[in-house]
Amino acid sequence: MPIEALLFDKDGTLFDFAATWNGWAAAVLDRLSGGNAQRLQMMAAEISYDLDRKAFNPDSLVIAGSNDEVAAVLAPFVDDMDAAALADYLAESAAAAELAPAVPLAAFLDGLRTRGLVLGVMTNDAEVSAVSQLRRAGVLDRFAFVAGCDSGHGAKPDPAPLLAFCAATGVAPERTAMVGDSLHDLAAGAAAGMQRIGVLTGMALQAELAPHADVVLPDIGHIPAWLDR
Repeated sequence: MPIEALLFDKDGTLFDFAATWNGWAAAVLDRLSGGNAQRLQMMAAEISYDLDRKAFNPDSLVIAGSNDEVAAVLAPFVDDMDAAALADYLAESAAAAELAPAVPLAAFLDGLRTRGLVLGVMTNDAEVSAVSQLRRAGVLDRFAFVAGCDSGHGAKPDPAPLLAFCAATGVAPERTAMVGDSLHDLAAGAAAGMQRIGVLTGMALQAELAPHADVVLPDIGHIPAWLDR
């Protein structure tokens, strides 16, 4: 069925995951540990972050988990913030993270809109982070819908936030494609009745995504050619 709308995940999809978040995580863990080496090690282990490589492991909760889920597992190691305050801190910190777009986003998104496609973003990050990052990337106005895990629709892999996009834009789920780099993205898309496009700018491998996607592409820049297939 023809695609009329594209709903993008953010981290690992619009922005390269490792290039954007590995360095940010090192700084955040250092701040939260307060110079306590043992606490630093325990927090890194909790979110499967390799301190030597300064990189997330492929099984990290941070890759597809919500901002609230990450705050919940780190909060026991943080003395000066409870889980709610830590979630706010992570959201504010992430909003200022150095961004690494997967492709030149403005030209790419303008090309999609020229085709008449409706565009949206649904991320398991906080909404404030998503809005800030998209604004800093100069592309916030290209999206008809931007939601985070705290926007009131739920978080992936629940299909509810994806269906909220459809309700907000008037595009049927079967004419919408969910674009993402994780199994959470693809599972949510399947549950919502959407077509599913996997991309390899996150941590998941082709072999992991392929059974759950209609297509797996190197990055979002290959979507126009796939639409023209």
